[in-house]
Amino acid sequence: MSAGAGSAERILGILDLFSENRLEWTPDEMMAELGYTRPTLYRYIKTLKDAGFLTQNGPHGLTLGPRVVELDFLMRKSDALLLEGGTVLKKLAARHPSTALLVRWYGNKLLCVASEVSTPEPKSSYPRGRPMPLARGAISRAILAHLPRRQMLAKIHENLADLRELGLGDTVDEIAEALRQMRKGGALVARGEVTDGVVGIAAPVFDASRAPVAVLCMTVDRDTLDDRKLQELSDVIWAAGTQLSDALTHMRVEDVVLGEL
Repeated sequence: MSAGAGSAERILGILDLFSENRLEWTPDEMMAELGYTRPTLYRYIKTLKDAGFLTQNGPHGLTLGPRVVELDFLMRKSDALLLEGGTVLKKLAARHPSTALLVRWYGNKLLCVASEVSTPEPKSSYPRGRPMPLARGAISRAILAHLPRRQMLAKIHENLADLRELGLGDTVDEIAEALRQMRKGGALVARGEVTDGVVGIAAPVFDASRAPVAVLCMTVDRDTLDDRKLQELSDVIWAAGTQLSDALTHMRVEDVVLGEL
């Protein structure tokens, strides 16, 4: 693409329209939503179709195209988090009937990138690629509690209503203090906040930047847990998060050293 930064953002804006709730768009609907002129929109659509990011669905509709699948294939083969995390997920799922999740944190989204299921009737409703709520559940808490303070406060401001509803505090400072206290307790636990009847147990994953980049989580039917088993799984998940963080940190440091040679 021979597009400047503004054009690049506008093209990405078209891709951002697609979601689980809205899988298909017509050009007229895109214009109404984004405010682009017809010539500009059609130029961007042609660029995206030629590159395989959009495909025609019937005479008017547009959906995401095959290039997305190709990039997903390449990500699975190249992403260090996935390559290192796959074995860790299998071990977690083997410890107790559950769904073990590896969740990537980027921008303002939490996204499941891999999972292992070891229960015949899983209750988790977040397969690979499905975004998760930022302010609810153990996964969210594992990220928010370990963010640098400035970033944490910004996220609290953005999600203040939801965090208040969960009883974490009434003000930004109160919620920040509650999250800070949670950070001292190892794995983060939430009961039924995202899926009824499910306990989430989560630990953050760091790279060399020492900011959380992902979360390991087990979602477990609450009826299969007692206090002893919950503590056992919390310890196991925290150890797994530490193991994965150490692996990513080592790889990141090696990359820096090699890049400087």
